[in-house]
Amino acid sequence: MASTKTARPAYVCADCGWTTSKWVGRCGECQAWGTVDVAAPARAGRTQAAPVTTPAVPISQVAVETARSVGSGIGELDRVLGGGVVPGGVLLLAGEPGVGKSTLLLEVAARWARAGRRTLYVTGEESAAQVRLRAERTGAVDDNLYLAAETDLGGVLTHIETVRPSLLIVDSVQTIGSADVDGVPGGVTQVREVASAVIQRAKRDSIATLLVGHVTKDGSVAGPRVLEHLVDVVLQFEGDRTSRLRLLRAVKNRFGPVDEIGCFDLVDDGIVEVPDPTGLFVSRHDQPVAGTCVTVTMEGRRPLLAEVQALSVASTTPSPRRTSSGLDSSRVAMILAVLTKHCGIPLGQLDVYTASVGGARLIEPSVDLALAVATLSAVSGIAATPDLVAIGEVGLAGEVRKVSNLAARLREAERIGFKRAVVPAGSEGLDTISSTMSIRAVHTIAEAVECLDVSSLA
Repeated sequence: MASTKTARPAYVCADCGWTTSKWVGRCGECQAWGTVDVAAPARAGRTQAAPVTTPAVPISQVAVETARSVGSGIGELDRVLGGGVVPGGVLLLAGEPGVGKSTLLLEVAARWARAGRRTLYVTGEESAAQVRLRAERTGAVDDNLYLAAETDLGGVLTHIETVRPSLLIVDSVQTIGSADVDGVPGGVTQVREVASAVIQRAKRDSIATLLVGHVTKDGSVAGPRVLEHLVDVVLQFEGDRTSRLRLLRAVKNRFGPVDEIGCFDLVDDGIVEVPDPTGLFVSRHDQPVAGTCVTVTMEGRRPLLAEVQALSVASTTPSPRRTSSGLDSSRVAMILAVLTKHCGIPLGQLDVYTASVGGARLIEPSVDLALAVATLSAVSGIAATPDLVAIGEVGLAGEVRKVSNLAARLREAERIGFKRAVVPAGSEGLDTISSTMSIRAVHTIAEAVECLDVSSLA
């Protein structure tokens, strides 16, 4: 007789979803104890047809008036979202601890409430009194802003039914749990259940919903990846602890572009918009200073002026130092090698230090030409003219390559007051720039060297 095999039960971790064929006391993925249990048996093929919630209609007959975006009252946030928040849309805001997520959303809630619309702010991390104190400090107190300290999903849904808000903020989704689901709050099962319930209620009642999400040490959203698939918009709130500047980026956006950024300044009494952040990354000098050069980078669709600085001193060690701050150290080493090979600049016995101004992180290849000019200026001691910007990518063969959105970059530089520009030859859109700006197109790094009198160093 043929022997029959009994299917072995599968075990799954309630926190991270890791599966194994046998029971273990400790999860092999998240290392949590006591979270591995028998998985529920699959019941494939048993679902039958059921009544539909709403009938299918031709797409041309679907009403879109209720899904139009509504301004949040914060221009930089609306810029990133593509016009504002959408009723029934669910937004996930992620960022490191202390970056200002709660402060930003409390400001959004206050401005929404001042427009006469009901707002519900659910906090699972703080008490209501703590949020009230922060609201008084930032001027976010309004009678249309309802506040609830709740960590149970059922209680959150009850608050929604009672208040009936047009804007819902949950801070944060990892702190809310359901008593009907196994696992601890923040685990895979709990986060999936909480997010699904809140999203379902938001879609049904056309409530614009903002969820706060924690991040892991590598910057990704904590919890299951399915959370980012469930929501409509995923925003990343970034900032350096040594700087007050905060950047808001769209990682996913079903209602608008994903290449816009918003700039904010975290001040003592809250957070304010920075509609023109160009001056934050450029230092002004009374006299020309050697070792500096200004470039224009693109943050999404927004051109930003940034200054690159370089310093060279005689090395006292057999291996000269190459130190960079705010720049990609690999690209800095490459540019120094190109200058030595194709321009004959003696850098082998020099310590070279490079940095960006204002804590800007410049990783775009278009910074290469400005870095080369700043290094040449530092070695020669000859300062570039203060009204010069350099934009271009430098290749290993010494060629200067074209960059994207050059016309927009030059228009931004011209608006700030720069009169001269060194750009890659053959770039498109140069004819749209005003004649008040002198533009020099170069093919190689050697041609760019002519902007400084360093021929005697070769």
